[in-house]
Amino acid sequence: MSAGQRPGEVASEAGVGRETLRYYERRGLLGDPPRTLGGHRVYPPGTVGRVRMIKAGQKLGFTLDEIAALLDQRTHRRGRDGGLREGARAKLEQVERRIADLESVAELLRAALSAGCDDLETCASSPGCPLPVGAPEAPEPLTVTRL
Repeated sequence: MSAGQRPGEVASEAGVGRETLRYYERRGLLGDPPRTLGGHRVYPPGTVGRVRMIKAGQKLGFTLDEIAALLDQRTHRRGRDGGLREGARAKLEQVERRIADLESVAELLRAALSAGCDDLETCASSPGCPLPVGAPEAPEPLTVTRL
């Protein structure tokens, strides 16, 4: 069996470790490769490209489950009714919400720096504290139950 690549070759070309290839196999992202008579894995042509697609999907924020769904030929539909376009649109919305959340956090941190907050406890007890620290909660009253 000469058509194909050994795990080390695929891993090196794709920029991943050999264990990553096995992990992708276990997750169903890569098919179980054929083996030589000696039991060595031999990956078919196109495996390096598939691994690169998986890594590109991860860089875009997709989970491995989401990538598997996009790569699955049964669920992967091209066009306007689903597939990558729909997944990318949903992922973009998630990223934009996360960015908005992070911008809110950045504003609070800037306000804390401007207010001169140096100690959380002292700052939280001052009326001008910009940090979202509510009023201290009263402890729960103890109830005694006699048996």
